[in-house]
Amino acid sequence: MRDLALIFAIALAAALVVGLAGALLLRMLRRSSITVHLCVLLATTVVAVVLGVVAVAEAMFLSPHDRDVVLITVGAAAVVSLAVGGHFGRRLASAAVWAEQARQRERQLEEGRRDLVAWISHDLRTPLAGLRAMAEALEDRVVDDPESVEEYHRRIRLETDRMARLVDDLFELSRINAGALRLSLTAVPLGEVVSDALASTAPMAAARRIKLVAAESGWPTVSASEPELARVVGNLLLNAVRYTPDDGTVRIEAGRERDHAWLSVADTCGGIPPGDLPRLFDVAFRGERARTPSTGKVSGGLGLAIVHGLVEAHGGRVEVGNTADGCRFVIRLVAV
Repeated sequence: MRDLALIFAIALAAALVVGLAGALLLRMLRRSSITVHLCVLLATTVVAVVLGVVAVAEAMFLSPHDRDVVLITVGAAAVVSLAVGGHFGRRLASAAVWAEQARQRERQLEEGRRDLVAWISHDLRTPLAGLRAMAEALEDRVVDDPESVEEYHRRIRLETDRMARLVDDLFELSRINAGALRLSLTAVPLGEVVSDALASTAPMAAARRIKLVAAESGWPTVSASEPELARVVGNLLLNAVRYTPDDGTVRIEAGRERDHAWLSVADTCGGIPPGDLPRLFDVAFRGERARTPSTGKVSGGLGLAIVHGLVEAHGGRVEVGNTADGCRFVIRLVAV
């Protein structure tokens, strides 16, 4: 019995030494990845067993042959344990990281859904209240002179058009997020798409004396679906005009680099806060500081989120950065 107690004490002492060393090492590596922690933990366990067996074998005064047999047996078991444990430890670490990333992504999506619902509710409540007030005023004949009635009708039509565009944006965004967007790619002259977008944006720009500048020639041809590409260019121009101060300039350019074409829309909005740049394409994102002194906020809304989704659906990418007096959006698509 005393021999067994002695063997237990020797093995326990050896294991404690290794365990304390492993704990100290884990504390030093506390900022490392989960894979490193699992490897250290596994090595500590195996080395504690091996060292305990070696210490007991030495204390038992075994013959050299018997001692070697014990050490070889323990060494083989340790190698197999480390190999198997390391393999499955890496898989377990990868699974844990993936699960954490999935949970983080789910939290971001849920936050995005809440923001979208709040944003849509806010943007629908205001025009609906205005439409109801104007409809009641016309119904109760509070306004009955022809000029005022005509103005009320005009404002009702404008608010209805704005709400219809919002619904169209929601539908387009739902198609993108659901993967239901089907593109029919053809060779599309970029100059024609830009010309149509400039024509539709020109009245809004002229009302605020904003100059639209575009080259007359040199536009590349890209592989794209024309309706979706027209929406991308139109949304970028509309966004630039909306946030450019009066008497500003919006410049649209394009070019070709090897197998891809690029199109840029630059404005004189005053720039975007650097902290808002990474989230500018998020659905309904609103920054806390102004792109321009007059706007009071930064808003990605749905337009830029749709731009991002449509460009990626074309196999391209969209970038944004600040310039000396504003910001510049660049899309890159496959050239023909």
